[in-house]
Amino acid sequence: MVRLRKKVFVKEVIITDQLGQSCNPISRVAALAVVRNPLASTIAEDLSELFEIGASLGEELASEAIKQLNGEPVSYGKAAIVGVNGDLEQGGAIIHPKLGAPMRTAAGGGEAVIPSNAKLGGPGCAIDLPLGHKDNPWSFDHFDTMTLNIPDAPKPDEIVLCLAYADGGRPIPRCGKGPIKT
Repeated sequence: MVRLRKKVFVKEVIITDQLGQSCNPISRVAALAVVRNPLASTIAEDLSELFEIGASLGEELASEAIKQLNGEPVSYGKAAIVGVNGDLEQGGAIIHPKLGAPMRTAAGGGEAVIPSNAKLGGPGCAIDLPLGHKDNPWSFDHFDTMTLNIPDAPKPDEIVLCLAYADGGRPIPRCGKGPIKT
């Protein structure tokens, strides 16, 4: 059973690069859920309860995040911050086995692996959620990051589940379009 404490949404609309040069607007939306970690303070071999929490929250959060984009989703990413009474593998369990399917469904597909990150931390801990193109893992233009945190989470027995979508890549990308063939 998912014991949700709260949801937080972060929306950015980028209209210039860091130097002030105008670009086509890019919206990025992250959905974060603070949940009780049912496996906190245990060394559990069976992490399936966390798999199900990722699946359960994934559909709801993905749908809500995509509704807030200004355009169609073209890139995505996911992350987890595990409170200090948990372990890193519990973060992997909530984001890997079953979160990807609802994220891809909400985005209208997705051929590429969803970039991810997990870490241990306390309240206010920031995490860099990586973004990548949903269909083309070699689209350098879409390699990006959102840095996220919630001031009062995670508490020691909580996990912050994060997922994000963007309707564009980086502003004014200039790194090329993919691997250079020699």
